[in-house]
Formats: sequence, structure tokens, C-alpha cells
Amino acid sequence: MTPALLVLAVYAVAVLALGWLAARRASASPEDYFLAGSGLGTVVLFMALFGTNCTPFVLVGIPGRAYHDGAAVFGLNVPVVALGIPLSFWAVGVPARRLARRLGALTPAELYARHLGSRPLGLLLFAVFTLYTLPYMATAVEGAARSLVAALDLAPESAPLAGGAVLALAVGYTSLGGMRATAWTNVLQGALFLGFMVALAVILPGRLGGLGEVFRTLREEAGPAYFERPETGLYSGGALASWSLVISLTVVAFPHMLVRLVAARSEGALRRVCVLYPLALVALWLPAVLLGLLGRAAFPGLEGRASDQVFTRLVEEVAPAGLGAFGLVAVLAAVMSTLDAQLLTLGSMLSRDVLPGRRDARAEVRAGRAFALVVAVLVFLVWRLAPSSIFAQAAVAFSGYVTLFPLLLLGVRWRRTSAAGALAGVVLGNLVLWVAMGQAEGPAPAALTPVWAGLLPAAWAFLAAALATVVGSLLRPGAARPEAALARGA
Repeated sequence: MTPALLVLAVYAVAVLALGWLAARRASASPEDYFLAGSGLGTVVLFMALFGTNCTPFVLVGIPGRAYHDGAAVFGLNVPVVALGIPLSFWAVGVPARRLARRLGALTPAELYARHLGSRPLGLLLFAVFTLYTLPYMATAVEGAARSLVAALDLAPESAPLAGGAVLALAVGYTSLGGMRATAWTNVLQGALFLGFMVALAVILPGRLGGLGEVFRTLREEAGPAYFERPETGLYSGGALASWSLVISLTVVAFPHMLVRLVAARSEGALRRVCVLYPLALVALWLPAVLLGLLGRAAFPGLEGRASDQVFTRLVEEVAPAGLGAFGLVAVLAAVMSTLDAQLLTLGSMLSRDVLPGRRDARAEVRAGRAFALVVAVLVFLVWRLAPSSIFAQAAVAFSGYVTLFPLLLLGVRWRRTSAAGALAGVVLGNLVLWVAMGQAEGPAPAALTPVWAGLLPAAWAFLAAALATVVGSLLRPGAARPEAALARGA
């Protein structure tokens, strides 16, 4: 057995064992299966959120983007993210957690549907969450399949088998222990890929002659502008402001992230996570951008999607012998820590928000497990039928999630939010997003191309969603809700 296969086998056994242990701790209740009994403490909650948030978009997409754009990618994402994401956790997560407990809601769609008294809103939220989550999950499978094919020296035709195996493993341990299993495995997985990324950032420069030699090579090959912020495209004023909005607000709108905030054991645990989160993000993103620069120095001339191979090639061709196996596990850890949460959350929404009628507790858990498998099959089909660059595909998903943020925030913070306003905001926001992307012209992906006054489509969609939610709520107010005071902390 090769070292890569051995390490991969150990990793698979470890996550399945954690899934089994979580199943041993779990009761038969839907709350325990879907929300881990609302008992995620500070450490587990932090690693569950951090692990779920760190996907191949960071490990593969960001190095690939930095390969072309240079060090400016760090400034494109990190400063505003380090503040925006924890702030959104506090602004939405704290009142959402209170409301979920009062209403007995176990999914994001169920929470807002019950709070605003509208089953159509729950169905619409499920549809929109699914629309953007499936392709986002496909980017994770793409990153894992590429890494498996490269690390195990498989033929390119083996990619579907590799991607299917990744999905099967994620479904396996998720179905065993539900959210508790995903949270426990996220502790292991988050430590694995964060530790590996930091180790690579320390080791690889020396393998390429030191940072001084790397920067000299980059100046000669890419020119001095490679170390400066571009003034065009995504880095121009309006586009940069738009992307900052997207990257800051999208994370709390991930259904699999919001449901973890709801599962926090206490508000104190959630607040402590908000303090820790910026430090961990910087510790992860700095190595990710550096890998893109190192990849440009080591493998000049890559074009388009070929730059997504930078992470894998650095691990395989530049890192010390034997480290490649751990690089494979690091990518898989990033993939699994997101896939498991998404499978569980979409499966739970199918079970609770879409199927009519009530079932007993055991039947509801069985339905959640079955639907997780259905979601996995759909993800596999999306991945095979709609290939795209990881960064571009993630950008579309992020833009779509941003259209939901006005509802997610106003729905728990503004007592006058009504179902009519919420429905109008979600529909108009998504309509504007897709119309704006249809107007985008140029070589860049539509979601990343400025339109109308130099703003990205997501910015216009966000403004439309916010305006429609407010105006719709004022024109068609809903009934008074006693839980509104609870959400505001009264």
C-alpha cells in the first residue's frame, strides 16, 4: 500500500469512527440528529464553523486566483472578512438562536417560515438555498477529485470514481451521527488543514531557494505590477466594494453555517467564537495566498483553470517526499468539513420543510438520512454536467446567498418584517442578480464582472432585496409576533 493510500485509509477510518461514536451518544430525536441537541460548546462550535467555512475555495481557488493576480488577493478578501463575518454571526446568529429555541425550529427555512407565519416562504428559502448550495458543493467535490487523481497517480478518467467515493464517505459518517458527527469530525479536519497550510507556508519557500529568490523570480517573470493592487476588474473601486460586501455577508447566509449558530450551547459560546474567528481566518488565508505566489514562481505559464492545480503540484513536486499524502488528507478534510454540513442541512430541510405532514421522531431522522443521499446524488450530477473553475462557481453561489442576507437580518432584528416583504425581497433580489449577470460582458465570470455604475451584480441584487423587503413589509405588514421582543434580547 502506498503512503497516500495508507494515510487516506487511516483518515477514512477516523471520521467513520467519530460518526459511530456520535451515533452512540445521540438520542432518537430530530433535534439531536439535526442540531446535536443544541449543545455545541465554544471549541466544537468554533471548529465546526471554521471547518465548514474552509473549503477548496480557500485551499484550491484562492491559490489559483493569487497565481494570476498576485498578493492583491489577500487584500481583496481578508481585511473586511475578518470583521464582517464575526459581525454577521452576532447580528443574525444570536437572535436566530433565541427564536429557534422558542419556535422549535431545526432548519433555517423552518425558522423564518414559522417566525413570519408563511409556509410558502419556507419553500422558497429551501429552493434558493438548494439552487446555490448544490453547485457550491460541486466545487468541493471537484477539488477533492483533482487531489485524489493527482496524489494517487490515477488516470484522469478516474475523477468520477474519486468524486463519488468522497461523497459516499461524507454521507456515511454524516448519516451515522448527524450534526454531532459533523461537528466532532470538523474538530479533527479543521486542525488538519489549518496545520498543514501553515506547515506548507513555512517549508515550501526554503525548497524554492527562500522568499527572496521567489520574489526575484516573480519580478522577472510577472513584473513589478504583480505585487501591486490592480486598478481594473475586480479590484476597481465599485467592484472591490461589491466583492467586500459579498465575501463578508455570504457566510452567515450559508444554511449549513446558520444552522450551526443555532446549535450553539449558549450565547457566550457564540460570542467567544466571534472573537476567535478573525485570528483563524488570517492564519489560513495568508498561507493560501502565499501558495499562489510560490506556484507562480515554480510553475510559470499556467492559464485559466490550470492554475487551480497549484496547490496539488506544490505538494507533489516541491514539498518534501511523503508530505503529499498529508496534503491529500488536508484537501479532503476541507472538502468533508463542508460537504457533511451541507448534506445534513439540505437533507433536514427536505425532511422538515418540504414534505407535508408530521412523522414520528425516528421516521423524521430516517427521512433526513435518506434525503442526504438524494442530495449527494444531485451534487454528483451537477459536478459532472456543469464544470467550471472553482473560484468562478463559488462566486455565483456567494452572490446568490447575499440576496438572502436582508431577510436573514431584518427577519430577526426588525419587528415590522412581514412574510410579504420577505417573499418580495428574495424574489426581486434573485431576479436582479440573474438579470445583472446576463448583462456582464468580458472574459471574467459574470458574477465577477462589474455592471451598471461599476458594481458587481451581487451589489445590485443585495440593494434590491433589502429595498423590497423593507417596502413590502411596510405595505403589507404582518401580524404582531410576541417572539419579536425575544429576538431583540428584550
